[in-house]
Amino acid sequence: MKFELNAILSQIGKDKGIDKKILIEAVESAMLSAAKKHFGHGLNLETSYNTETGEMEVVEFKVVVEHVEDPNTQISLKDAREQFDPDAMIGDELGKKLDSTVLGRIAAQTAKQVIVQKLRDAERGVIYEEYKGSKGDTINGIVQRYEKGNVIVNLGRTEAVLPKREQITKERYRQGDRIRSMILDIDRSARGPQIILSRSHPNFLRKLFEQEVPEIAEGIIQIKGVAREPGERAKIAVYAEDSAIDPVGACVGIKGSRVQDIVQELRGERIDIITWTADAPSFVARSLSPAEVTRVVMDEDEKTMEVVVADDQLSLAIGKGGQNVKLASKLTGWKIDVRSVGAVEKENKQALESLESISGVDFSMAQLLLQDGFRSAKHVADATVEELLEIEGMNEDLAKSIIESAKNVAAKEEFSETKLSMQDSDLNNLSVSDDIKNKLFDNGYHSIQELAVADLDNKSSFDFLEEEEMELLKKTLDDFFKRKIEL
Repeated sequence: MKFELNAILSQIGKDKGIDKKILIEAVESAMLSAAKKHFGHGLNLETSYNTETGEMEVVEFKVVVEHVEDPNTQISLKDAREQFDPDAMIGDELGKKLDSTVLGRIAAQTAKQVIVQKLRDAERGVIYEEYKGSKGDTINGIVQRYEKGNVIVNLGRTEAVLPKREQITKERYRQGDRIRSMILDIDRSARGPQIILSRSHPNFLRKLFEQEVPEIAEGIIQIKGVAREPGERAKIAVYAEDSAIDPVGACVGIKGSRVQDIVQELRGERIDIITWTADAPSFVARSLSPAEVTRVVMDEDEKTMEVVVADDQLSLAIGKGGQNVKLASKLTGWKIDVRSVGAVEKENKQALESLESISGVDFSMAQLLLQDGFRSAKHVADATVEELLEIEGMNEDLAKSIIESAKNVAAKEEFSETKLSMQDSDLNNLSVSDDIKNKLFDNGYHSIQELAVADLDNKSSFDFLEEEEMELLKKTLDDFFKRKIEL
């Protein structure tokens, strides 16, 4: 029986891939727990496993003292010399081997429980060591079961979990399905599976391109950024230092073979592949693909871009639910405000009329003021002489005169840069009543983009509309984006 334990430990170590030393430590710990339960917790006990004989030894230790205060851990010098060693000295620690065969069934059960727990801990340690360097790698597995919305995946030697938050919303998995995911994290403290998987993380898409496109794996083409709405749409920016290489074409593949394999893996997720450029306005314009951008106005201080598109490109640029502009913003790192040419032209016309009404400002000067960000007489009235001196052809006397005149004009007109008139809003492109448009405008929704990114199902945000008006607005927006996308 003694040598049988040796054989059992060796077999467990081989089957579970656990070092035999770890198993021996588990057995020693288990026997120590059982021995203390049987002989008493107050004793100073140690256990050791003899690998040659397969015997588990339990030893009780006591310290030699002059006056015994704790008989469980101490022994007098006289008793020590009589019972153990004639040469014993004060301070010596003496050990006595106990009969481990007296450990009964309860102690054996305790030992079994501790061994099982130690085996689990050791097995988890092996799994952790095996996978700790694999974070960010893709891995294949088999769907085992569902647990509270989470998918448990069999990786072979262990199980992993694909949490609900890391799943692609529209995907459904059945037991036995093969599934490819990215190792997001390894949680050593988790009670269940330690390996956390993801199919919705942007880096999963990055890894799929690295595997599918050899030029990316070899470093010839670089992935500069990834943005995803998992299961719906994604944008990826790629770049090649060699101008002779077409990074987009390489990612798409012959007849779209490479990108289609990735789309198929992601169950139909649409992917826009964009050529990266260091020029921020150009990159933002490209990121709004497939919409064609007319011009871009950059505000570096606010990290924003005003993007102007043709009226028939507005819905493409924004995308249904604001998806296209949101992904472009994530990809580029810029806040993007999409405007239609018609709306911008109306604003500029009204701004020029206000500026030209200032004494001393002709059409050319008004154009220069507009280019420098002055969009109304009030804006000029609030400016300093130093700010106006930055305008070409401006001198100090003229600047003072223009500011005084602008104050008089601003007092007479109600035009304000910060409050657009309903006539200038692109809400006029929607086929709803003027009453609904005015309600939207008065409650802070000044553009189709603001409506597109809003949560239309949140009744509290649109409590100013009747239920019938809300349903009509939703239908009109759906028709607007569907019609433009089909065009």
